[in-house]
Amino acid sequence: MLSAEDGSPAAVVNARGKGPICLVCEHASVVIPAGLGSLGLAEEDRFSHAVWDIGAELLARDLSRKLDAPLVVATVSRLVYDLNRPPTAPGAMPSKSGAIQVPGNLNLSDDDRALRASEVYEPFHAKVSEVLDGFDTPPAFVTIHSFTPTWDGKNRETQLGLLHDADPRLAMAMMAISDDTLVTRLNEPYSARDGVTHMLERHAIARGLQNVMIELRNDLLTREDDVARISSLLAGMLTASLDLQPESA
Repeated sequence: MLSAEDGSPAAVVNARGKGPICLVCEHASVVIPAGLGSLGLAEEDRFSHAVWDIGAELLARDLSRKLDAPLVVATVSRLVYDLNRPPTAPGAMPSKSGAIQVPGNLNLSDDDRALRASEVYEPFHAKVSEVLDGFDTPPAFVTIHSFTPTWDGKNRETQLGLLHDADPRLAMAMMAISDDTLVTRLNEPYSARDGVTHMLERHAIARGLQNVMIELRNDLLTREDDVARISSLLAGMLTASLDLQPESA
């Protein structure tokens, strides 16, 4: 499915970063490999939120610079494979995202699904594991996402969501120091009950790492100066929160 021109489904930014944090942005890309065409997407949907997390990669890269932290980013669209879902999850290769139809994902055979898992999911997660193995001391694990201002016809008040799986330490610490700069909520607009914390579970919970999934409303990430302002806010929250943890003393 992936050609030599497509390259790896994972790219590492700031691989030599010395900050005690591993960043991941698994919905960073709009790229659909040539072998899959456009997955049958309507032209008006080609760069929609269904295809990627709008603004998330820019935010993740700016955080990587400010925290001097390694960052693993996806280089293919989540409609090819949603890297935050295990291969057994129906949403790993969705045939519909909200109201957007993905005809190229309809009626995939078991072999089709296995091929995408082997060429996209497994190499990406192997790269995340490799980056984590490269830290001298266990880092915090932070994933960066964005979400739409409206969903299913309802406006979302939340601007910043801090999500956790079985380990709430870092999310709770960040909530404790959040102010009124952004409307910040714990486990909104999603939570582990929605099946969105696979990345945390596979890599952070399994290693006992402090972790958080950060969700930004994407209308806040349309301008570079807004991205820079929010990344500064998040960098400060992460740094202060990790300093509060006894393990990092």
